[in-house]
Amino acid sequence: MLPATAQQTIGPYWHLLQDPRLADLTRFGAPGKAIVLRGSLFDGSGAPVTDACVELWQADPPASELFPGFGRSGTEEEGRYRFVTLRPGPLRGRGNATEAPHIALAIHARGLTRPLFTRAYFAGEPLNENDPLLGLIGDPCRRASLVAERAGADTWQLDIRLSGARETVFLEL
Repeated sequence: MLPATAQQTIGPYWHLLQDPRLADLTRFGAPGKAIVLRGSLFDGSGAPVTDACVELWQADPPASELFPGFGRSGTEEEGRYRFVTLRPGPLRGRGNATEAPHIALAIHARGLTRPLFTRAYFAGEPLNENDPLLGLIGDPCRRASLVAERAGADTWQLDIRLSGARETVFLEL
């Protein structure tokens, strides 16, 4: 008899998070400007979430044999996640509106029966001012929870807070 797999909302493939290649979307030789998107995941009390999965989805550049457009990173002892990907460009959204460059993120963690969805925009991006989604968030502090800050030449930092006073804005799909 086979032992039962752990009950995780992500399914029986949780162990695949131990493969760091899943967090490198450039691993197949994708051309373009590589960036690092990193951050930490915190619970409502400010403690790091050490056993979560952060998924990354990108519509730009389009997925191809050289660029999967999707990656996964497990969080570690201090709640940190890290991706290597390509810098996205603007997108055409609903009603042909221009969306600022962004990356979609999904968070899977214990206690969540469904993933939480959010986005990572880039500080200093001029198109942020007219982005349709960012424009729906009136509170500047809440809006800032979706904006990654520059942490180096090609590195961006976005901390995610699951609840509490500085909770990240999550989206309903």
